Amino acid sequence: MKNAKKSFYYLLTTLLILTFIAPLAWALYNSVAPNPGTAQTDGFGFANYSTLANYGSGIWTYIGNSLAVSVVAVLAVLIATTTGGYAFARYNFKGKNASFLLVLSVMMVPYAALLIPLIVWMKDINMQNSLIGVGIILALFQLPFGTFMMRNAFSGVPRELEEAAMVDGCGPFRAFWKVAVPAVRPALVSVGLLTFLFAWNDFMVSLYLLSSDKAPLPLAMVNMRQQVMGVIDYGVTTAGVVVLTIPAMILFLSLQKYYVKGFTSGAVKG
Repeated sequence: MKNAKKSFYYLLTTLLILTFIAPLAWALYNSVAPNPGTAQTDGFGFANYSTLANYGSGIWTYIGNSLAVSVVAVLAVLIATTTGGYAFARYNFKGKNASFLLVLSVMMVPYAALLIPLIVWMKDINMQNSLIGVGIILALFQLPFGTFMMRNAFSGVPRELEEAAMVDGCGPFRAFWKVAVPAVRPALVSVGLLTFLFAWNDFMVSLYLLSSDKAPLPLAMVNMRQQVMGVIDYGVTTAGVVVLTIPAMILFLSLQKYYVKGFTSGAVKG
């Protein structure tokens, strides 16, 4: 019975892995396989990638735009959620629980309902064609969940560690920076990774706010897929999917051990 249960789990896990890998494997194959109507019409090769690299301002411009938006979003989220989560975990103030519930309630608001006011706000302050502006909007969407995670992570760190540091001469900020923040590193990495993936794959915010010369890679892919007479170039599209996926996959796999710890930190006390 025990072996049968283990075999079932292995079979289920294998099916799940194949389900998730199959679309990427399909995109990788079609990006190099011969296919009429694409740049790669004869034999296997990298003609689709060559078309992708030379499109518009060049692939590196679009990758750089995606990277800039993602870095702004990650930095903004890490600063805001670290300080906000610490305040909710360590300090008692009037309306603390109501404020925390208000922050969490934002997660229940539909994406589109928040997006339109934020886009109008960005246009009002003349940041409608700014990579920094897009990064800030993307960061705002990640703040509720990030604050929730960081609050739980700081709640799992014993207060005695910071009190001991202050007895040894540290001020409150130094105890926070030197003792509390290193203790919640897995949660920090998890929040940063989730934010990066969200910003790296963003299409909708960039579509409304950025011109074509500042387009990140997902938006550029939509523009470059079109051939003459409205025919979609699946070759260059699948090549773009592979290029878009590889950095995110490498980052996710390299930070996997922090990612798992981050979701469990503070789980008991939080």
